[in-house]
Parts: sequence; structure tokens; C-alpha cells
Amino acid sequence: MPDASAAAADTGTPTTPERPRPRAVLPALCATQITGWGVVYYAFPVLNSRITADTGWSTTSTTAAFSGALLVSALVGIPVGRVLDRRGPRAVMTGGSVLAVAAILAIACAPNLAAFTAAWLLAGVAMAATFYQPAFAALTRWWGEQRIRALTLVTLAGGLASTVFAPLTAALAAHFDWRTTYALLAVILAAITIPAHALALRAPWPPAPTHDRKAATSNATSRPITRSRPFLLLTAALTLNGFAIYAVGIALVPLLTERGAGPATAAWALGLSGAGQTLGRTLYATLARRTGVTTRTVALIALAGATTAALGFVPGPIPLLVVLAVLAGMVRGNLTLLQATAVTDRWGATHYGRLSGLMAAPVTVAGALAPFAGAALAAQLGGYPALFAVLTGASLAACVLAAGSRSR
Repeated sequence: MPDASAAAADTGTPTTPERPRPRAVLPALCATQITGWGVVYYAFPVLNSRITADTGWSTTSTTAAFSGALLVSALVGIPVGRVLDRRGPRAVMTGGSVLAVAAILAIACAPNLAAFTAAWLLAGVAMAATFYQPAFAALTRWWGEQRIRALTLVTLAGGLASTVFAPLTAALAAHFDWRTTYALLAVILAAITIPAHALALRAPWPPAPTHDRKAATSNATSRPITRSRPFLLLTAALTLNGFAIYAVGIALVPLLTERGAGPATAAWALGLSGAGQTLGRTLYATLARRTGVTTRTVALIALAGATTAALGFVPGPIPLLVVLAVLAGMVRGNLTLLQATAVTDRWGATHYGRLSGLMAAPVTVAGALAPFAGAALAAQLGGYPALFAVLTGASLAACVLAAGSRSR
């Protein structure tokens, strides 16, 4: 049988090297994303009221420490992306897992607010090395053209983090104090994430795809990608819309209680919105096949604005608002995958880690600031319906920016 690559060379047809896809990577990353997000991120809102009651620290102070972790993760994610491009995810994610365990134990043992805050800042470094961005970089390089399926599976797993760990954290906290609960969660984090990253990510790191037509086209331009008009406008659009959807997620419960929903109903609506994210992510592959990249970006941001407007302007009944919350979650689930594929869809996978780190940094900062800014705006505007109107405007502005990000 003639060699396929030789035959292709004779006919002038470019070949795409077959990418190694180590079997253990996908299930390992699914498990570590559930555990990492569950322990490092979602345990905090469950335990925060117990932390403040036990220590006397203000809710504002403890929440600021947590938000500081998100800000650190945004900044650290940029150099982490460069390391991922060159060396792959094994050392980054294994080291990040060790650091995450140390940070959670430091939080559990913190004798004062300063130590508590410092431990959370350390956790921010671990977030940058273990959360979605490095996982996305690994799957994008190893899975190549089949990346959307792999990314979808990992984000579906990540969407279950709150479903698994919020009840688990609450159950542990019912029997132990918050410090012991965090210590037990650190043991779970160590047992799952450190060996999974160390053992499953051992496969050789494929070289950057120099055959990538998009990358070659981008590298041929006179300006670096990161200073190009499409990159800057797209980053601005995702940041502005990211602020809006993070603020909506935080403000959903108080909005519904203003409309007359009980605390339990409002909590259920928030939980169902999270389930909507999982459902929405199953639809992204079909959407990606049937739409162009700019059209898809504008449409999803517009849908985010539409669901925000509906929640802000529809007064009830409560079951209808719950349905709207689920629809908003479905759109948000798609936006997660949109951001994960934004770089490769436009500029190829050659510099995915660096470019995605730069693009994700302001989005993460916006997410960290959204809880405080949203609450402050709601107080100034006279309530959460007015806040949702402002957030709708932010998404509409993001649509305009996204439409202008089309490469010319």
C-alpha cells in the first residue's frame, strides 16, 4: 500500500499529522475539574457564613480575599499560558494541584484575616494552573480538530462541580467546624488531582501545529495578534459581556426575592440555572458546525442580553422567571465554550496558551469585580430590575464590539 503522506505530497494536498490522544487525559481532566472547582471555588460560598460567624471577620473582608484570588488567577494565567505552549500541562497542573492543597490547608489554619487573605492569593495562583485554561490548552493541542467534543465533555464535568461539592461541603460542615471541613476537602483534593495530573498527563507534548493555515496567516501580518484590531475588540466584547453574565448570576437570587420568591425557590432557580449551563454546552458542537465564528459570537452575546432583559423586565409569575433563569444558564454554558474556542477558531492553535491567557485575564477580572460592582449599582439604581437593564445595555455594547472583531 503506498504511503499516504507521500501520495498527498505527489498531489500537492497538505496533510494533517495524526495527533496522539492519550486515553487517560480526558477522564482525568473531567475528574480534576469537578474536584478543583468544587473544593477551591464552590466550597467558599457554602462556608463563608460559618467563617464570619466563627472569626468575627466581616463578610466584605472574606469575600474580598476570595475575589483577590480570582484577580491573581487572571494575572498569573498569562505567564502560565506561555509555559503551557512550550512544555505542556503536566508540570503546570501537577504543581498547581500541590499548591492548591497547600493553599486550602493554609486557609483552614489561618489565625487572622491577613493570613486568610494571603492563603487565598496563593489559591489564585493554583487556580491559574489547574482550572479551565490549562485544561483547554491541553485538549486543544492533543485533540486538534476534534477539540470541541473534548472541550464540551470537560466543561460538562466542570458544570457538575457545584452539584457535587456544594452538598458535600454542607454535609461536612453540619458535623465539623469550617476549618476541619476545609482540611477534609484538602485531603480529597490531594487524593484526586495530584495523581491524576501527574500520571494521566505524561504523554509527549505534540509540537505546535506549524501547518495550521490560520496561524500561518496570522503570523504573516505586520502586527502581532495581540495588538490587532480583531483580538482587542473580541477581548473587549468578551470582557464586557462576561461582567454582565457574572453579575446576573450573583444578582439572580436577590432579584427573585424582590419579585416575591421565597429563599428556597430563589436558590432552586439558581441551581436550575446551573443545570441549564450543562444542557447548553451539549448544543455547542451543533451550533459551531452551522454558524460562522463572528456570527456565533454576536448571536450568543445577543442571546445573553435578551435573557438578562427578560429577567429584568418580566415581573412574573415566579415559574416563568425560573424558566428564564434556565435559558440564561443555557446561553452562559455556550459562552464558556465560545471563549474556549475563540483563539483556535480565528488564529489557530500554535500559540493557544499565550493568546487564551491574555484573552481570559480581563474576563476573569471582570468576573471578580462583578459581585461588588453589581451590588453597588443595584443600590444606586434603586433595585435589581434597574441593574438588569444596565447589564442588558452592557451585553448590547459587547455585541457591537464582537461584530467589529471580524478579521478583514
